[in-house]
Amino acid sequence: MWAGQLRREERTDRRGRELVVPDGFSRAGSRTSFPLKPRQRNARVRLEVLFRLFLKDRMAPGKKCLFLDEFPLLTTKRVFWKGVLEELLWFIKGSTNANELSCKGVKIWDANGSRDFLDSLGFSAREEGDLGPVYGFQWRHFGAEYKDMDSDYSGQGVDQLQKVINTIKTNPDDRRIILCAWNPKDLPLMALPPCHALCQFYVVNGELSCQLYQRSGDMGLGVPFNIASYALLTYMIAHITGLKPGDFVHTLGDAHIYLNHIDPLKTQLQREPRPFPKLKILRKVETIDDFKAEDFQLEGYHPHPTIRMEMAV
Repeated sequence: MWAGQLRREERTDRRGRELVVPDGFSRAGSRTSFPLKPRQRNARVRLEVLFRLFLKDRMAPGKKCLFLDEFPLLTTKRVFWKGVLEELLWFIKGSTNANELSCKGVKIWDANGSRDFLDSLGFSAREEGDLGPVYGFQWRHFGAEYKDMDSDYSGQGVDQLQKVINTIKTNPDDRRIILCAWNPKDLPLMALPPCHALCQFYVVNGELSCQLYQRSGDMGLGVPFNIASYALLTYMIAHITGLKPGDFVHTLGDAHIYLNHIDPLKTQLQREPRPFPKLKILRKVETIDDFKAEDFQLEGYHPHPTIRMEMAV
């Protein structure tokens, strides 16, 4: 666990957004030893804001979450469960078309696929909604040449997701069961480089565990969403491979709070956590591509009300 202070970053990120980052971490990624000594700065916000929040809900980054009979969906605010589910199915499909999600009422990729945003990145010839070779493309077609969101990539590149599933079934002791979205060759073509970059699966005693490495984590909005997404993916893969969900381990490289999220997070800290919900898969599904949104039922999710936080773009 980190035991330091948060400070207002003197240098903004590449899009001019001001961040609060752990004291002792530079933007270049260098790290000092812990525990940290507080720095004398006027603009100081305690790191406690961040970690008390996740410790209260038993979801601290870097910690192990045992699924047991529960699903790790934050309860100190309502998490957009439909968004978690539909986005993951969209990833699994291999889609890079933000319009497909938007039509289902999931607008989380709209800003990154907007005409103005794509133009700002030099993608003026790209159709609106075309995010480039982002997560789903890397999961299902790693190494294929990206053309546009409407092209048929069947049989092209490496289907990492199916390879993960096949390996779990045939060689569960393998130490290379990895799903990676970080493709340096394709990064310049992406509307947004992968934040949750790599996960590894591990099988022991009939249980499937997952460790996620996330290079960058927006603690207010993104991280609760990411935890639920990879927990759901673990449930799905466990289901089709005949295993039980085991542990979820989450490692963050750059954990940060945007300045306009601090007050909402302080509000969230005043709330007492409630029991996690349970997730049920309602029918026997044989392949990862056969899952549908209606196959999942979340039971006993009674969170505190939604807390509005603006997404940084």
